[in-house]
Amino acid sequence: MASVLGVIPARYGSTRFPGKVLAKIGSWPMVRYVYEAAKQCTTLNHLVIATDDERVRDAVQEFGAECLMTGEHHKSGTDRLAEVADYFKQYDTIVNIQGDEPGIEPDLIDGVVQLKIDHPEWEATTAARPFNDNEDPLQPNRVKVTLSRKQRALYFSRSLIPFPRNKTSQNVYLHLGIYAYQRDFLLRFQTLPHSLLEDTESLEQLRVLENDYNMGVFLVDGSLPGVDTAEDLANIAGIFKQKGLLR
Repeated sequence: MASVLGVIPARYGSTRFPGKVLAKIGSWPMVRYVYEAAKQCTTLNHLVIATDDERVRDAVQEFGAECLMTGEHHKSGTDRLAEVADYFKQYDTIVNIQGDEPGIEPDLIDGVVQLKIDHPEWEATTAARPFNDNEDPLQPNRVKVTLSRKQRALYFSRSLIPFPRNKTSQNVYLHLGIYAYQRDFLLRFQTLPHSLLEDTESLEQLRVLENDYNMGVFLVDGSLPGVDTAEDLANIAGIFKQKGLLR
């Protein structure tokens, strides 16, 4: 049986939206919606929120979450995740659940984890879904992924992939920011130099592929948007109100 640790990195600092993980959606801070969804997962043996800020620690402890203080020097959520993995040495699968995805579904988290468990030969797994008709896949902040027939990631890009050269019908998949890592690979990943593709696209996950490691992709039909800006927060609050999800 795999032992699985769910980690919600919740950095207070954000270039476009400082303190967004504590921004209120209804009466709850955004990160609590993520935590409550992850608590419903059947594949997680343990769940912790990782932060570098005492304001986040105090807020999450108020609603009963376990919180681990991590270093302020981390440049990415993956770096923070590796520190947590080094602290919790008893877990062999580590799941990075983004703290700014308040609409994440437990089934999505469980699907990414189960795909990793089912494929121990893959170092990591993530998720994707088809673009909706009202979404523009040409937007560079909407990361695309192409898949092999066995659902391994072939490439991630901010550009449109695959390019419809022959106008044939082809699904374009939106990458969703959740990852399950084999523990020893996660710790090894942090020692790998930045790759050319990673720096070109500014996509950390390309370091995995360019170094010839495998990342599986769990497919879902749909997902709610994440939050990068105050406008995104207002949008998700409106969606939650419409769906009766506000707390």
